[in-house]
Amino acid sequence: MGLEENPKLPKSVLRHLEPNERVLFSIRKKISLEKPKWLLVTDRRIIYLDEKVFGRYDLKALPYQKLEQVTVKLGVMSSEFIIQGEEEITLKLGWMNKEEARKAINAIKDALNAIAVEPVSIEVNKRFTSETWVLKKPKEFITRTMPAYQPAQAPVQVEKEDPMEQLKKLKELLDMGVISQEEYEEKRKKLLEKI
Repeated sequence: MGLEENPKLPKSVLRHLEPNERVLFSIRKKISLEKPKWLLVTDRRIIYLDEKVFGRYDLKALPYQKLEQVTVKLGVMSSEFIIQGEEEITLKLGWMNKEEARKAINAIKDALNAIAVEPVSIEVNKRFTSETWVLKKPKEFITRTMPAYQPAQAPVQVEKEDPMEQLKKLKELLDMGVISQEEYEEKRKKLLEKI
């Protein structure tokens, strides 16, 4: 039952990271004989990975724009880490100890504060034998960064001038003395090739 912070990430996570997405915090937990479970906090989202045998895995990613609330219930013997998002997305992680859960919720708060215009707050209720931390995203969540996906813009159409018009302008430049006879002949030949 070991805890490793910021260990080498598995290929299954690396395959799902977006270009330039940075992992800010990660926890890897191995429970008895099972394959490891991961919680990763990136600069764009929260990722949960449950590795299985034979290369199988379950991966759930929740972008900060869809995050609604993170609740951590710390008891004497165990903790419960609940991440709630829009569209009834809920991740429940019961395998973190108190210190891991505190570090994870603070990492999420720091990641949100790095991109949110208004600071995110945490509510803490401490009792004799338990502690509850609740992080709620503000209703109007405006970020400083650009969205991960931007639709391609239509290419700008540049209208090319008619070669005959260009020849007329070229002749005017020669008559005004702006270009020499040699320059005129050279550019004239190139324009005539386009006709």
